[in-house]
Amino acid sequence: MKLKTALLGAAAALAFAPAAFAERGTDGEVKIIYSQAVSTMNAYLSGGTKDIEVGSLVLEPLAGFNEKGEVIPRLVTEVPSIENGGISEDRTSITWKLIPGLKWSDGTPVTAEDAVFTAGYCMDPAGGCAQLAHYEGVEKVEAVDETTIKITFKEPKPNPFLALVGAQSPLLQKAQFENCTGAAASSCTEQNFKPIGTGPFRVTEFRTNDVVLLEANPNYRDPAKPAFATAMVKGGGDATSAARSVMETGEFDYAWNTQLSPEVQATMVEGGKGVFVSSFGTLVERIEMNLTDPSPDLPEGERSTAKHPHPILSDIRVRTALSKAIDRETLVEIGYGEAGRPTCNLVPAPELYASDNKDCIPQDVEGAKALLDEAGWTDSDGDGIRDKDGKKLSLLFQTSVNAVRQDFQSIIKQYWNDIGVEVELKSIDGSVYFGGDAGSPDTFQKFYADVEMYANNFDGTDPEAYLAAYTCDKAPRPENQWQGENINRFCDPAYDAMVAELGATGDIEKRAALAKKMNDAVTKDSMVIVPLVDRGRLSAHSNTLGGVVLNTWDSEIWNASDWYRIK
Repeated sequence: MKLKTALLGAAAALAFAPAAFAERGTDGEVKIIYSQAVSTMNAYLSGGTKDIEVGSLVLEPLAGFNEKGEVIPRLVTEVPSIENGGISEDRTSITWKLIPGLKWSDGTPVTAEDAVFTAGYCMDPAGGCAQLAHYEGVEKVEAVDETTIKITFKEPKPNPFLALVGAQSPLLQKAQFENCTGAAASSCTEQNFKPIGTGPFRVTEFRTNDVVLLEANPNYRDPAKPAFATAMVKGGGDATSAARSVMETGEFDYAWNTQLSPEVQATMVEGGKGVFVSSFGTLVERIEMNLTDPSPDLPEGERSTAKHPHPILSDIRVRTALSKAIDRETLVEIGYGEAGRPTCNLVPAPELYASDNKDCIPQDVEGAKALLDEAGWTDSDGDGIRDKDGKKLSLLFQTSVNAVRQDFQSIIKQYWNDIGVEVELKSIDGSVYFGGDAGSPDTFQKFYADVEMYANNFDGTDPEAYLAAYTCDKAPRPENQWQGENINRFCDPAYDAMVAELGATGDIEKRAALAKKMNDAVTKDSMVIVPLVDRGRLSAHSNTLGGVVLNTWDSEIWNASDWYRIK
C-alpha cells in the first residue's frame, strides 16, 4: 500500500512552506480537535497524552525534543553539556540558565524558584504526581540565583535530561501553585484548568471534557509568534469524526491521533481538504495485565491494590497463554496497515534500545491451551469455559472508545474464547479513561478491570524515565490519588534495582543492554505487559495550516507557535 508514502509527501510539502506571518495574532483562529477531550491542563496530574499535549500549548519545560529526538532549549539560553560547563564532570549535577527577561503570561518574571517549586511539587509523596519517574534520582533542585537552576543527583546521572525536560515535565509558576501541593494538588481547579504559563497561548475558558479556548500569550518570548490570535481545542467524539472534520468538511485545522483503518484513511484523502501525517516513534498499543484483584466485592480503597493479588492473572502461565493466543499480524493488517508493526516490546525504538524479542509474534493457540491445562484451568462441565476450584476463567477487558480499539477487543475476545476464556468487553469514553480523576471508577490508572488496552510512549530518545515507571512505589493507589505510573501494579525488587543501575550507567552500550533487559522483564519474562502493535503516530491537518512538523519524541503539537495560515 502506497498510502503512507503519498500522505507523508504531501505533508512535507506543506510543512516546510515559507512562513507567511510577521507579527503576532494576524491569522485569526486555529481550530484543533482531540477525539479524547481534555480533563486538565496540568501534566503532573494526568498520564493521558491528550492532557499533556494540549497543556503544552501553555506550560513548557526548560528544554524539549525536536522531531529528530534532539534536546533543544525552550526557556533556557542553551542545552547544558560537559563542554559548556552545564553538566558537571562527574555527572552529578546539571545547571540551566533561564533566558534573561523571560515572563509568565501574567507578565511576572520567570525565576529559578519556579523550578525549585515544580520539582518539590512533583516529588511530594502525597501529591500523586503522574510524572514522578522524570525526577528519579534527583537529590535536590536549587536556585543558584534568579536565573540559574542547579539539579543535583544522588549519584552520577548519565542522562540528566529528564526533570523539567519534555512536555511531560513542564515548569509551574510557584506563585500560582504554592497552595496546591501534596494532597491539595488535585483540588486546585482554577490552577489546573487555567495555569499561568510561558507557552504561545493562555487559557481563556476551560470546559472539562469538552473544549479549551485560548488566546495568544501577550508576553510570549518571540514578539512575532504565535501567528494565530486564538485557538480552540475541541474534545470528544471519536477518531473517525475528528479526521473527517479536517479531511472532508474542513471544519477544523488539526485532528490529533486519527487512529483509523487504512481503508478509511484512503477514502478521506479523496475529500481533498487536508493531509494525514505519520511517523514512527515509541508508541506501542499494548494490553496491561492487572496483578491485583479489581473485584467490586472488595471494600473501596482496596480494589486493584497490592492488598489483594489477582486470583487468576497472578499466574504467569495464564498471562503467557493470553499472549500466545493473539495473532498480532492480523491485528496490524486490520487496524493499521503500513502505519503499524507487530511488536513484543514495550520499547520499540530507538534501535539501540530495542530488544530482539520477537517470540510473541507467531500465534500459538495450542501452546496457550497447554499452559492453561498446566495451570489447572480445564473445562470440567463442557460449556466451553475453563474453570478451576469452582471459579470460571472469566475476564473483564476494558479500553477507550475508538473504532480500531473496539475491533481489536472483538478479535482478541474471540482469540481468548477459542482457548476457553470468557471475556466481557467494556469501552469507556477516552476523556474519562485517560482523565486521571481520582473519583472516577473508569480511569486506566484505577484499573477496575482484569485487563486493559491503550497506547503510550516516552519523551526523547532515552527510555530511562519510561522504564522507571514500573518500580514498586509507583503503583496507583488511594494514597497517591490513583496517579502512579505503574499501571499493572508490577513489583519486583530486582527490577527496582535495575532502575537504579540504569540511572547510574554511563556507557551507552551498557545502558542499551540494561534497557533491553528491563524491557524483557516486564514483557516476555513476566507478561505483565503484552505489547501488540508498534504504532506510527497518525494525525491530520488542513491544506491551509502551515508550519506543521509531526514530532514523535515530544508533544505532537510541540511547534504550534510556528503554525500559520497559508493564504
